[in-house]
Amino acid sequence: MKKDNIGSSFDSWLQEEGTFEEATSIAVKRVLARQISAQMEEQQISKSAMAKRMHTSRAALDRLLDPKNDAVTLNTLFKAATAVGRQIHVELV
Repeated sequence: MKKDNIGSSFDSWLQEEGTFEEATSIAVKRVLARQISAQMEEQQISKSAMAKRMHTSRAALDRLLDPKNDAVTLNTLFKAATAVGRQIHVELV
């Protein structure tokens, strides 16, 4: 028996609730934090060494790597990406 889709997509529901942008920004931040953390692990970079590379504190790095903390600036994300030899590309679509 084939089931037809009932209702709208999850994205549409978030838009209807007025939370699409917030949910998307949180998801993007979590993905970036996981990617940076994975690069640190792969390159065997300690948190202290990473904070030094970023010219920031361990506390700021901990906030960046905390998936539940969404209070991170673009500047911090770009510093972290650079510190692990990566780039962040931002595009408006």
